[in-house]
Order: sequence, then C-alpha cells, then structure tokens
Amino acid sequence: MTHISQRYLRDLSTEQVMQDSQSLDQLDGFGIAKLMNSADATVHIAVQQALPAIGRAIDEIAKRLSVGGRLIYIGAGTSGRLGVLDASECPPTFGVEPEKVTGIIAGGDTALRLAAEGAEDDEAVGQKDLENIGLTDKEAVVAISASGYAPYCYAALRYARQVGALAIALVCNNNTHLSQQADLAIEVPTGPEVLMGSTRLKAGTATKMVLNMLSTGAMVRTGRVYQNLMVDMVATNQKLQDRSLRIIHHATGLNLEQAGSLLRQAGGHVKTAIVMHLAQADKTQAEQALTKTGGWVGSALKELGK
Repeated sequence: MTHISQRYLRDLSTEQVMQDSQSLDQLDGFGIAKLMNSADATVHIAVQQALPAIGRAIDEIAKRLSVGGRLIYIGAGTSGRLGVLDASECPPTFGVEPEKVTGIIAGGDTALRLAAEGAEDDEAVGQKDLENIGLTDKEAVVAISASGYAPYCYAALRYARQVGALAIALVCNNNTHLSQQADLAIEVPTGPEVLMGSTRLKAGTATKMVLNMLSTGAMVRTGRVYQNLMVDMVATNQKLQDRSLRIIHHATGLNLEQAGSLLRQAGGHVKTAIVMHLAQADKTQAEQALTKTGGWVGSALKELGK
C-alpha cells in the first residue's frame, strides 16, 4: 500500500471534532442520549446519497451469487464485526449455506470479542485471508473500513481485483484510498462523531444499514423472497416455526392450522408449501418447478400454469 500521510488521516471527516458535542462530559444521561440521538438522525442522509452505488452493488453481487459465487465481507475492528454479524444472519433468514455469505475479520474470530485493532495494519494478512478461502473470479468482496484507510482491507481488495473478483469498498469518508482500489465504491460520509473518532457510533450505524441493504437486496434478487416474505427461512426455534405458518398464511390466505398441515406435506419447506397451494400441485411438482426456475416462487407458479 502506498504510504499514507498523517495529514491524510487527520483530514478524514470521521476524525474531526463535532462542535455540538464539545460539552459531552458535562451532560447527564438524558442529555447524552438526546445528543447522540440527534447525531444519529443524520445517518440516513449519508446513506441516502450512496443509494445509486448501493443499488449497483446489489445487482452485481446477485449476479455472482446466481452463478455459484459468494458474497465475502472483510474488515477490521467494528467494521469487521459488523460484516461477520451480517453474514451470520443470512443462513437462518434466507436458507443459504453458511459459506455463501462469509464474514472475515482481521485477527480472526478471537477479534470478535477481544480488540485486535493493530490487525488492520497487516497488509499481508488481508490478502492471505482471502487466499485461505479460495477466492475466485465468481465472488464479490466487500471491504469495510469506516476510515477507508485500513491496509488490511486495501490489500484484500487489491488481491480481489487480481483474481477477477468484484471488489467493493464500503467506507464512511469521501475519496478514500480504499475507494481508489475498488471496482465499485460505496461512500457514506457520516462526518464527525459525538465522541471524536469513535466510528462504532454513526459510522457503525451507517455501515449496518448498508450491509442490511446489500445482503437483503442480493437475496431478493436471487429469488429467496416472495412478495416481502422470507420464504427460504430456516425455522430453528419456536418463534421461527410460528413465523413460518404466518408467512404461509400471508401468501396463501390459509388459516394457521391449515398452514401447518400444508407445511408438513411440504416437508417443512415454506417455499414449496406456498407453490403447492397456489399452483394446486403436489410436493414433487412444486419442487421440480422451483428447481427449474432457480427458486423463484413467481416463476415457479408460471411454470405450473398459474
């Protein structure tokens, strides 16, 4: 990575002092909460201006998932933790294999609980961590860094481009070094933090918002959602089992008892149950139609003449 000057780091908007919070240490609990809430209200504006780039990223990620590729988040510190969090929520929500959306944090899984902030400066490991998971040109790599500086992320994106993977930068400053290494840069300039430089605050909130959009959007664009229902969810507890029935109810109009019976006939698979009822098909027909259409419920229904 090219040398980064101290001036560059000092000039980052996320490293500036927020004028409105200079009396932070003199406030009571309510005052602190009110000030932070007011600051957080600006986050959606920063995300809003990045929506065109986020939309492009969703479509490009979906293309790679559709041909067997993976979505890989990589980052250090808070950014890395948020990537791992978003990745870990995809299997139960969308029924994807755990490796389909992968989160990598500098310093390894230990860094999820114990700070390993120095790991973000290790450029060699940024590339090695992607080599270790067998990165290919089918993948989409999202390097997450609030500052847009982290050498670990920079090296990861550089390697992603070398192998032909889609290299996406997610940063909370404008015109960053990480953005310059990316095929597509999502820049969400959240500005100074209430607590100077603490990018787990506004920048962290913005990052989570964008990650929500990327993973949810990519799953919608690959047929894992019908209408606005998570029809590929995995019902691993009582709450989710109940949600499965309500999803079938909303999609078909069946009452919960009827939905339960249908779900059992479908082998516990919500998407199959919905297609069975709406197309008046048996389990095998519904499964075959879903397989032929890549899992899209609407397309499966058309395939079955509905």
